[in-house]
Amino acid sequence: MNISNEPHDQPSRIAEIADGKAVKAEIHDEVMAAEPAVQIQEFNLWYGAKQALHNITLHIPRNQVTALIGPSGCGKSTLLRSVNRMNDLIDGLSVQGEILLRGESIFAPGADVIELRKRMGMVFQKPNPFPMSIFENVVFPLRIDGQRDKKVLREVCEQSLRGAALWNEVKDRLHESGLGLSGGQQQRLCIARAIASDPEVLLLDEPCSALDPLATGKIEDLIDELRGNYTILIVTHNMQQASRVSDFTAFMYLGRLIEYGPTTQIFTKPRLRETEDYVTGRFG
Repeated sequence: MNISNEPHDQPSRIAEIADGKAVKAEIHDEVMAAEPAVQIQEFNLWYGAKQALHNITLHIPRNQVTALIGPSGCGKSTLLRSVNRMNDLIDGLSVQGEILLRGESIFAPGADVIELRKRMGMVFQKPNPFPMSIFENVVFPLRIDGQRDKKVLREVCEQSLRGAALWNEVKDRLHESGLGLSGGQQQRLCIARAIASDPEVLLLDEPCSALDPLATGKIEDLIDELRGNYTILIVTHNMQQASRVSDFTAFMYLGRLIEYGPTTQIFTKPRLRETEDYVTGRFG
């Protein structure tokens, strides 16, 4: 691994963060050159008096896969859930800064949060199919919008299940309960439900952490197939997974962005020793 090391007597960013000092993120030029779908700008978040995110600036390239990595509790999921304002549901939450979706502020006065979440499909850590049929699970977002045309519902169901690489496995079981599927199939069903409303962005919060290696491989293959059609932001604690599935990787530590660049560079030629230490398992 070849990194441009800083002088050894320069204080570690990790130590400076532990001392409560501000640190400047190392952001690679390739990130800024890409067309952004989501722009997070000088974003801070507090739970009551406790600050969880510190001055995050992160541009998420359009129709590519960006991974958020870092130790547990570093703010990855908090940042992910800020992008579609899921954190709004938490008492005592306050934010400062800006998040733009296609150049428009998600915090603008009068912003429709329900509409925002339709534009951003969300898949959680544990599969969470609804206690209804496979078919109704997939078309649920359309039902909520008042869609009753059976032909439209059937077409969207098949298209979404094909998009989630699940159609061939369930096409003869559409009216059976989604809860009867295996864990990996349930997660792909949740992805089908997320893409049924044709979102611009897919937010994946450790989507494989509850799955076995075989099911994990299928989800990773699916992410690769969805690349180019959706902007995907994925939180993962698995370094190998981040290196396999993402185009860009952002390394976070204690609510700060440390380094952000093309995945191949982050894993083979990071600019910072702290990033090298984390991706090679020396700490975290």
